[in-house]
Amino acid sequence: MSTETPDTDDDAPDPQTRRLQADGAGVAANKAQGADEIEGETLEIKVFRFDPEIADKEEPRFDTFHVPRFEGMTVLDALMDARDRYDPSLTFRHSCRQSVCGSCAMFVNGSQELACRTQVSDLNPPLQIEPLPHRPVVKDLVVDMEHFYDQMRSVEPFFDPDELPGPDQQQLQSPENREKVKMSTRCVWCGACMSSCNIAAGDNQYLGPAALNKAYRFYFDKREGENRQKERLEIIEQEHGVWRCQTQFSCTEVCPKDIPLTEHIQELKREAVKNNLKFW
Repeated sequence: MSTETPDTDDDAPDPQTRRLQADGAGVAANKAQGADEIEGETLEIKVFRFDPEIADKEEPRFDTFHVPRFEGMTVLDALMDARDRYDPSLTFRHSCRQSVCGSCAMFVNGSQELACRTQVSDLNPPLQIEPLPHRPVVKDLVVDMEHFYDQMRSVEPFFDPDELPGPDQQQLQSPENREKVKMSTRCVWCGACMSSCNIAAGDNQYLGPAALNKAYRFYFDKREGENRQKERLEIIEQEHGVWRCQTQFSCTEVCPKDIPLTEHIQELKREAVKNNLKFW
């Protein structure tokens, strides 16, 4: 095996230049598909900035960027353009760009949105982009999601049947039961619902709409074991569980996957009431 260090190309572009080149290729592809840049038109975006590790950026502020506008432009497109053209230190999360990973949830013009699916043409300019409310800000548009993930894990979001099937058997689900839980399975763990919930903002122990929706998904799945179903109900009917929901519908309104979160929580409440009824 050779131990020689390969020659480096001093003329190789830096990461920002590579991103610009890649974005340029993407814009060219969009134009080929009809997503032409609107000549001479720019989009003004005001972006929340905060960096606790840099002395002159410790105080929160808004920076204004003007980026070229094109047909089909999303909020995420605008942020990426601002970062690559003007300020490489602008920080935000994104990954799939297809509303699947949930990582680009932000507060856009006063509402929780997934930046990758939100069309700028549907918003009133200038765009004001902030991190999700009620979450500690790490830097710029990035918030600490660990508490949200802890709440999701607390409902134990996995199957636990009373008996495991044999190696040649399947755990079949009826079409009717699949239809029952279908919407609840669409959650992408973006945290938008939790951020919009006034109860979660004031009660750090409240499980929150996303976690309760996840509990709904398994509780109403007929393949779940009966013993495990009862244990799951005990988890969600605790003091900081379903009874903390005040049916404000804010979670349902901001859910990017149109999950009827409030309705699911009310169904879990009814199950909890039935579970505690005694006839003797």
